Amino acid sequence: MGDGVDEAGWDVEPGDEIEPVVQAVGRLLRVCREAAGVSVPELAADLGYGEDMIRKIERGARIPRPEALDKADQILKAQGHLKAFMEDMRKARYPKKVRELAELEGRAVEMLLYSNHNIHGLLQTEEYARALLRTWRPAYSLDELERMVAGRMARKSVFERSPAPEFSFVQEEVTLRRPVGDTMVLRRQLEHMLEVARLPFVELQVMPTTRANHPGTGGRIQVLKFVDGTGMGRTDGDFAGRPVSDPRQLRVLDLRYGIIRAQALTPEESLVFIEQTLGEL
Repeated sequence: MGDGVDEAGWDVEPGDEIEPVVQAVGRLLRVCREAAGVSVPELAADLGYGEDMIRKIERGARIPRPEALDKADQILKAQGHLKAFMEDMRKARYPKKVRELAELEGRAVEMLLYSNHNIHGLLQTEEYARALLRTWRPAYSLDELERMVAGRMARKSVFERSPAPEFSFVQEEVTLRRPVGDTMVLRRQLEHMLEVARLPFVELQVMPTTRANHPGTGGRIQVLKFVDGTGMGRTDGDFAGRPVSDPRQLRVLDLRYGIIRAQALTPEESLVFIEQTLGEL
């Protein structure tokens, strides 16, 4: 927070449903500051922010960092009223679509994830994700890029849940060989995948390019299953790429994923394959 640096990724996206909450927190900060008899320059100095940033937060144009709310609560003797919004502001940082996906992944007890073009987001390292997102066009601004990277990394907290969901990943061979970023970025990415693959609740499989005839040619597949027996699925090839929850449509994705999983290398063979690919870099 030091030196008044205006960090990327904390501006409010216009029209985001979280905007009213950010605005309410900003108004609350102003009320608490004025009630404590603290000026904007004084609060800015105590928090290590610039005065303009404090004003942006108070008018709801800037998302306050959770630790800044915690510190402001102490400085202004707000009796926990500001601290109560720390988790809301932590979530508010990430783009709406990332928050929605993270909420679904947070409820899932089983995830079936097939990727045919890039390494799945939940498996990506931060540097791989940043390099990959830099290739998108139109290009993200620096603020947008950092916001997207931070959101993708935040989703990985799903691995820390207790009990953790059961994960099944199937990655096309090409995703392990494309040197996104550069060779060293790819090396560290593959090393990270090996670590994740050894978790007791993760099965990671590789689909060799030589397996030409399998139903993954239609694109990515994602199926999330919830504790109540319902689910959500998505694929590039059908349903206009939209999420579906109808049991009949989910059965189609389940069937397709099952065939892909059966035709891929076993988890043990896949670990050896990834290690060999690493050795070739």
